[in-house]
Amino acid sequence: MRARHHFHIDYRGHSVSATVQTGHRPVVEILVDGKETGHATTEHDRPVTLHIELPTEPPTPVTVRATPGPGVPRCLLLGPEEQEPHVMAPRIY
Repeated sequence: MRARHHFHIDYRGHSVSATVQTGHRPVVEILVDGKETGHATTEHDRPVTLHIELPTEPPTPVTVRATPGPGVPRCLLLGPEEQEPHVMAPRIY
């Protein structure tokens, strides 16, 4: 059974959202300020890492790590030169 889970964080003045669609072949989509900037698939419950850029001058590279399972999906955002990731809060739609 497939389910969609949504996550969000405001980071350095930009809106970063992730949608994780679970199932046999999970799909992860990343939006920055409402525009799709990353898309990936994975097998079963394996985590997936997406490298994206924030639209700054110069562009700021960040990494989103999505874990579809087991259990409840979760997403983390790691900015440049940061040691600890930021938890992306779940959103209910």
